[in-house]
Formats: sequence, structure tokens, C-alpha cells
Amino acid sequence: MRTLAPLLGAILLAACGAPPTPPPTPPPAATVATATTEAPPMSKPEPKVEDPYLWLEEVLGDKPLAWVAERNATSKAELEAAPGFGALRDRLRRIYDSKDKIPTPQVRGKYVYNFWRDDTNPRGLYRRATLAEYKKPAPKWEVVLDLDALAKAEKENWVWHGAECLYPKYERCLLHLSRGGADASVLREFDTVKKQMVEGGFTLPEAKSSVHWKDIDTVYVGTDFGPGSLTDSGYPRIVKEWKRGTKLESAKTLFEGQTTDMVVGGERQFDHGKEFDWIYRKPSFFTEELLLRNGDKYEKIDKPEDAEASVWDGQLLLRLRSAWTLAGKTWPAGALLSAPLADYRAGKREMTMLFEPKPNTSLESYMGLKTAFMTVELEDVKSSVFVHTRTKNGFVRTKIDTSPMSSVWAWAYDEHTSDDYWLMESNFTAPETLALGSATKKTRAEAVKKNPAFFEAAGLDVVQRFATSKDGTKVPYFQIAKKNLPLDGSVPTLLEGYGGFEASMTPSYHAATGAGWLERGGVYVVANIRGGGEYGPAWHKAALKENRQRAYDDFIAIAEDLVARKVTTTSKLGIMGGSNGGLLMGVMMTQRPDLFGAIVCRVPLLDMMRYHKLLAGASWMEEYGDPDKPEERAALAKFSPYQNLKSGTRYPRTLFTTSTRDDRVHPGHARKMVARLLELGQDLLYYENTEGGHGGAANNEQRAYMDALAFTFLGKQLGLPTK
Repeated sequence: MRTLAPLLGAILLAACGAPPTPPPTPPPAATVATATTEAPPMSKPEPKVEDPYLWLEEVLGDKPLAWVAERNATSKAELEAAPGFGALRDRLRRIYDSKDKIPTPQVRGKYVYNFWRDDTNPRGLYRRATLAEYKKPAPKWEVVLDLDALAKAEKENWVWHGAECLYPKYERCLLHLSRGGADASVLREFDTVKKQMVEGGFTLPEAKSSVHWKDIDTVYVGTDFGPGSLTDSGYPRIVKEWKRGTKLESAKTLFEGQTTDMVVGGERQFDHGKEFDWIYRKPSFFTEELLLRNGDKYEKIDKPEDAEASVWDGQLLLRLRSAWTLAGKTWPAGALLSAPLADYRAGKREMTMLFEPKPNTSLESYMGLKTAFMTVELEDVKSSVFVHTRTKNGFVRTKIDTSPMSSVWAWAYDEHTSDDYWLMESNFTAPETLALGSATKKTRAEAVKKNPAFFEAAGLDVVQRFATSKDGTKVPYFQIAKKNLPLDGSVPTLLEGYGGFEASMTPSYHAATGAGWLERGGVYVVANIRGGGEYGPAWHKAALKENRQRAYDDFIAIAEDLVARKVTTTSKLGIMGGSNGGLLMGVMMTQRPDLFGAIVCRVPLLDMMRYHKLLAGASWMEEYGDPDKPEERAALAKFSPYQNLKSGTRYPRTLFTTSTRDDRVHPGHARKMVARLLELGQDLLYYENTEGGHGGAANNEQRAYMDALAFTFLGKQLGLPTK
């Protein structure tokens, strides 16, 4: 099934995700010690804006790193000495390293592949087993690549960023290996039969490359080809066809995008015995131009610019972000449409709606099997799964049994050969269960693996509530707390949110939150604010650009509702968020410092006047706005945390965390914010992990440490007892 999901996974502002698969090298960071920057021209000339902390944007400069070391030492001294820190860190490490956790399967040919980390394999093993072996309680795995051994031999801190293996034999793979967890990766060709790197094979130096197989001797490649080859966002602007045994410089240029584009790329799709070659151009985060290649000819697929396109079994699938009027009929935003690709290319526009959105529903994901199709849908943020079986009279839609108030992740067993599917299901109090089902059988999916319970959930109650935002919109949130919670404001409460990029926060199992917060008696709350995808494109678009404040009003409304209901008090209410959620934290700090007792702000955006000039920032202007456009700059200026800090205000004590190796959201955001707060005499903590990329941690040890810092800080500030 043709999809750009791996690419978007790398680019999306995820709070704490798994290491992504590539796309390019960022522009160099500023190297000046201090500087004066001028705002772009507006209707009236703006005065110069002094930024005395611009020098902190020099990521690896001696002076900034000395500043980081000093801040880190202060934070480590306080939090490592706090009661319970060491025990929590060690417990989280055991959870992340657990040998009983589900090995997530990916089927390639006759093998089930898995990438695995634990205490004896901190960087990880790429391994495989037959399905029969995989189903056993303790499978015997065949190791394909030992990343720890490779890192030791090459004296590199390799972090796994995935493998793309060539269909149908899967004997050759393109490995993406990151130094320290950054998005930028080194590309290596790997032989899964000989279990070794291919001598003289396809290799690329460190970059945010986009590389896909065409055939055994050819790849589509977008990378840093030199000056002018990247977009303003730092991703590939040019896609080439590269033949085995030739130099990269001689690769044939197929397509060039604009520097203002987000990214371009090429890929071959193998679809039910047919091959399609695609060139894609993304002018912005949520728009895409799709070209079908035939030799040197390119056919543009006629579709709405902001519609997400994919192909499955000769069907063109269009996921609409805006309403689309076609031949007198209007298809709603959020719908998933299908049409035979051949007919569509011939000009016919007879569409079938596979998913019809309602006011309280949205499409979470979709995937093709050999003869059937699946959708994962949200209804008031709870997951449901449907199989769509094709008949002579169209698709028949059948619901699969899943638990209520749950989060479900579904993917094909092998869409080329099978109608089987994997189903991973969990909720706030029940750990993940992995099942294997069949779209052609009416029997319930068979449970194959189950994660152990990593925290004590007995006695916890999960409820969904709705708060009323400033403009009257009802905004949902989940509350997880002990039954018979005393509504006297006495319980420390942690509220998390994200609210961006059409990403949904669903009711899934959070082992770290359970062990670090819920077991100790705290209340945990997940906010489903606008900007996310919980209710489809309209929910997302409601908080774009000049309307961004709506997301922040939603979060404030939930916080105020918790206080009004006497779940907690302002002094015992803590908040936490990362990436775009880190921006949310910065806005809460500056707009409502009176409402919160403590904040954890992770890998954040905070300087919204310069974010588009830092690393991948330009790719998010469709979400936030363009600071170089006067009207959009004015909207950004109203909420940009760095510019809205004021003297004479007491801000909630905050722990800021980031990563030196984060080449997606520049660590300068957090550094400069902290420097300014310290200048204002604020009491805060800052910790910068020297590795980890945008996920904040390069391995389970670092992940456990960073999470222990966060929960120890929150517990200390809000008065949560140490267990």
C-alpha cells in the first residue's frame, strides 16, 4: 500500500516517539556570541529586537556546552538526591528492558522480524523467527544484526532508525543508522542472507535522506547533494535515480522541487503483482503533489492538494482534509474515498466512501490486506476497528470486537499474500495485547502475546469528561484516578496535552506514568484539545495559525475544570508536554502562571519568532504561521513564550529538558528560554541530554533517567508521596 507514513513519522513533531526513518542535513546553526536581529518589514517599521541569548543556538559551541554542563549539574544534584529517584529510575529501566514485553512483529516473506532492546542489548538486535516460533512464549530468535557489536567495532554510538528491505525476497535492506539518535542517519546496504554489510553497496553519509528501492540495482534517492539541494526545511529538494556501482554524482535527476517546499522524493510500490513508480512533492506539511512515473513521462494525479493519497490493489484512496465538490456532489472533510485507479486516470470520478465522518468520529488509520481493507476509527476518542470486504456490490463493512475505552493499532500481516492482520490493543489500565486475526474469517482475533502489568492498576477508575472552552466548544479529557477520589482539592494531579499536527492522544497504556505517578496516588489527566486529530480535520484546523489560541484556551478550560471540580488545586496541578506539547507548556507558563504548581517542558518550541529559521522549523509554517508575514507574525507574537516573558511575574517552577542531538526541534529554544528566566530571577531546572535526538533518549537507560527526572520533579513540587 502506497503511503508516506514513514517519512511523515520522521518529520512530525512527536513528543516521545520511536526513532524515525529518514529524510536531510539542517542548515548550520548560528555561531555568533551575541546578535541583534531585525524583524521583517511590517506596515510600520519595527524596532530592533535584542536577543542576547542567540549564542545559545550554537549547538556544539564551547561556551553553550559549558552553560549546559553547569545547568545539568544543578539539576542532577537536586533531583538525584530526592527521595525515591534512584528506585524509580531503576524500576523504569527494568520496565523498558523487560524481556517479557511484546516483540513487535513485522512480517517479511517467511520470517517475522523484530528490533529488540534490553539490558544486555542496549543498542539492539535485528532478529527474526518463523511465525510458529514467534508464537511460542520464549521464541528462539535468529540474530540478523547485532547493533551493539557493530557500534563497538566501528566505535560509533549507533541508534537504529529502521530498515527498508526489497520485496519480494527481502534479502537486501537499506539500513538507517543514527549517531546518538538524531534524525539524520547514515545509510548502509545490508545482506540478510549473509548477515553482513554489502561491500561496495549503496551507502550515504549522515543526512536526513529519503531512499527507497526501485529494484536490486536501483534506488530512488533524495539527500544532501551539496549546496542548493535541500529545502528551507532541510529536507531533500531533488530526487534522483541511482544505479548500483555508479557514483552518486552521476545519478540521474528525475525531479526538482522548490526551496520553499517541505520535501520531495521517489518510491516504487509493489501492489498485487503490479509496480507503480511515484514521485511526490510536498509543498507543505499537509499538502502533496503526486506524480505517476512511466520512464521519462510523469502523470500528475488530479486530486485536492491537501488530500492524502495512497494506492491499494489498484484502488486510489483519498483521505480528505477539506470538503471536495465533485460532479455536483460534496464529499465531507475527513472522509476516505476509493476509486479504481485506472478509471480515475481515465477521467472517471465515481467514488466510494469507505469512511464517512460524523461530528464525534474521525479516521485514525487505514491499511490494505490482500483482498480486504481495514480502518481504525475514533468515536469520542475511543477506538473501533472495521474490516471492509469487497463484493460485487461494493464494500461490506464489519466491526471487529475490541474493548471499550481503548486504543487500537492495526497493521497488515503481509498485504501481498495474506488477509491476516495484527491488532495491538490497550487502555489506561490494561497493558498491550497482540492478536492475530483474519479478515476472511468470522472468528475473533487470536491473542498471541500480552505485556505484563508494569504497575498496579487495581482500584483505578477511568472516566471521560468534557470541559467548556472559552468559545463554548466542548473539549474532552480522560481522568485516571483511584476510585472514590476525594473531591477536596488534596490530590496532586498531572495534566498532559499536545494539540497539534492532527495527532490524537488516545487512551493507551502508559507504564512510566503508572509506575511514576498513579501508583503513588496521583491523578493523571489526558487533554484532547483542538489542533489534534481526535475529531478529524476540522478539530485540527480550528487551531491553526491565527486561531492557535483556541488550543491553549481548551487546555486552560480543562485545568480550570479540574480545579472547579475540586479534583486538585492550582498549587497541586502539574502539567507536562513535549515538542509541540512543549510549546503548549511554554504558553501555559506565560499566559496562566497562576494556574499551575509545576511544569515539565520537553524538547520544546519556544521562540516562535525564529522557529522557521532553526533546523526543520520551516516545515511547520502551515501549522503555526510564517513569522516573515506581518499578519501571521502578529498572531505568533501574542503567544510566543520566549517573547512573552515578563519581569515581575512569578512563574511556576519548571523542569526544561532537551537533547543536544535533537536536529528536528533546535535545543536553542529551551536553552534561550531558561537563560531568560534565570535573568528574571526565576527558580527552575534544566537538563540537556547529550544524545537522544527528538525523542530525548538514545537508549532505555537514558529514557529511564529522563522519565525519572520528570516524575521526581513533579512529585517533589506537587507534594506527591514517595512510594
